[in-house]
Amino acid sequence: MILKVLPSTLSGDNVWAPPSKSIMQRALALATFAEGTTMLRRPSESDDCTQAMMMSAQLGATLELGDDAVAVNGVARPAPRTDTLTPGESGLGARTFGTLAALHDHPIQLGREGTLAARSFDSWADALRTCGAEVDGQGYGESLSVKGPMLSGVYELDAKGTSQVITGLLCSLPLLEGNSQLTVHNVVSTPYMEMTLEMMEDFGLQVEARHLEDSRTWILNIPGNQRAQGVDMTVDGDWSGAAFLLGLGLLCAPHSLTVEGLASSVTQADEAIKGALLFSGCRLAGVDDGIQIFAGKPKAFQVDLTDCPDLFPPLAAMAVFAKKPSTFKGLHRLDNKESNRGLAIQEEWGKLGIQVDLDEPNDTLRVHPGKLQAGRIDPRGDHRMAMAASILGAAGAAVEILDAECVAKSYPAFFDDLEALGVAIQVVAK
Repeated sequence: MILKVLPSTLSGDNVWAPPSKSIMQRALALATFAEGTTMLRRPSESDDCTQAMMMSAQLGATLELGDDAVAVNGVARPAPRTDTLTPGESGLGARTFGTLAALHDHPIQLGREGTLAARSFDSWADALRTCGAEVDGQGYGESLSVKGPMLSGVYELDAKGTSQVITGLLCSLPLLEGNSQLTVHNVVSTPYMEMTLEMMEDFGLQVEARHLEDSRTWILNIPGNQRAQGVDMTVDGDWSGAAFLLGLGLLCAPHSLTVEGLASSVTQADEAIKGALLFSGCRLAGVDDGIQIFAGKPKAFQVDLTDCPDLFPPLAAMAVFAKKPSTFKGLHRLDNKESNRGLAIQEEWGKLGIQVDLDEPNDTLRVHPGKLQAGRIDPRGDHRMAMAASILGAAGAAVEILDAECVAKSYPAFFDDLEALGVAIQVVAK
């Protein structure tokens, strides 16, 4: 599907943030082997969470879907109903549920669809092998499989590629018979680690966590013989998705836009969007369970996104309309996403007349503001690239977006919400 997003002035002044897929996927992983029933209210309907629900059931849990809730009845230990897990295109889902599968002593395949086939699983495979599991096919496009059982112990790991490796281990190691200790170096996306630890506490799992002065080395003491307890929770709104809505409010609202449903009951890395906007001179106001952004133009963004790389696309779109060039640090975090996002931003923004510089030695991406030209971009199957392109179209010049349906990975209602706010969108014949 090709959609054209046209320059627009918003007619609506409030919108709900989508439920967080990061929170829901972790909740589903913890609920899979929890005692009792976990109720997830206002669940995410994203493709990633649909696949996570399927993998929970594939590992033995029983799920019941209601109008606005999902009930998960956990099992004490893995009882796979199939020899294949289906994460779809979800990197977090593959790494987290793939690690849970390594609690079982029979080989289980992990399907790799679409953009997931082009993502590396080297660091994940190395971590599982360190903990006693067998992994085959972690290279690009290879058939991936895992076989347990993992063993408790004292382990030292490098997490420089992704914190998702540690998320999977944290959800799994408490279920083993013995105690474990993880010393994890080069931790990236620290807020995602904090999210996992906070949710484990909500589910009644004990972990003693501390990090050294450099904050990139963590020591995690994980008692064994634990079992999570079912919880009743409402899934918080997603700051990752809200970032795109805030960009539209900043650049296209006649006065302001309020984004609701952002309770922030657990840490979310992309809540850092508030600081980035404030430092760029944008005006924000807190409201009950949400945030209000006032219309205006940013001065420029100078921000380190190492711990929140998903903010690169929305901020790189907003930076096009800034008064001066913007510089974002953390470029190295972008090459193993749904696309190579740094290169994708440079090439796709270039099609619209915008210069983007990639400085690998200094680990930065720099956006030069300019007058947008109408054009067509290819988000490369990357949901965040497609949503960022919508900001460019609504605030600047008409932008056609190839394969716009890829937004369903995290935010299926994105274009519906934009139309409800008054953004002009047309379907383009191929």
